[in-house]
Amino acid sequence: MPAVIFPGPEGRLEGRFQPAPRPRAPVAMILHPHPQAGGTMNDRITQHLYKTFVARGFATLRFNFRGVGRSQGSFDNGIGELSDAAAALDWVQQIHPESSTTWIAGYSFGALIGMQLLMRRPEIRGFISIAPPANMYDFSFLAPCPASGIIIQGDADTVVTPNAVQKLVDKLRTQKHITIHHDEVRKANHFFENETDDLMKSVNNYLDMRLAPDCPIK
Repeated sequence: MPAVIFPGPEGRLEGRFQPAPRPRAPVAMILHPHPQAGGTMNDRITQHLYKTFVARGFATLRFNFRGVGRSQGSFDNGIGELSDAAAALDWVQQIHPESSTTWIAGYSFGALIGMQLLMRRPEIRGFISIAPPANMYDFSFLAPCPASGIIIQGDADTVVTPNAVQKLVDKLRTQKHITIHHDEVRKANHFFENETDDLMKSVNNYLDMRLAPDCPIK
């Protein structure tokens, strides 16, 4: 997982990038939890997501938002972090311009930024959102949500309440032309401390389905 430094809106951004093993391979970008709560690209779940996409042959990037690790700048309440994510995706696409499609995966705050980026980048055709903070932020910008994906939530999460996530899922499911999967991981808190295997099983089952040649979801 080569270390990389690339330009962002407020200076350099630090990341880890695994190039694709073949031409036209898809791109995946992984977004970490809230910087002010200790979130970094080395977060355990962020790394699991990264390794999953790498193993599937994606050109895969995880990076630190501004002010985290060696990334320059300072926390900007999600506004600047969205700009960071857009710059990071630009960087990957410059390296891998022949990519067939793009996926975004985010955990907690990273899920919020990922779904905001989804609205701005039509090349993103799939998403994985883990514990999106629907009780803390307004997700009404997903109108309409332009791509299908999965939302995964722990049913014992006291940080991001399962009820708030269920309302978000229900709202997205009223929209046409997309399919929203929703898994609840039993006994899992916000950090999936003892349920990481179950979380990643959910992620991998969904990717198995979506990446199958005969998958009806496009």
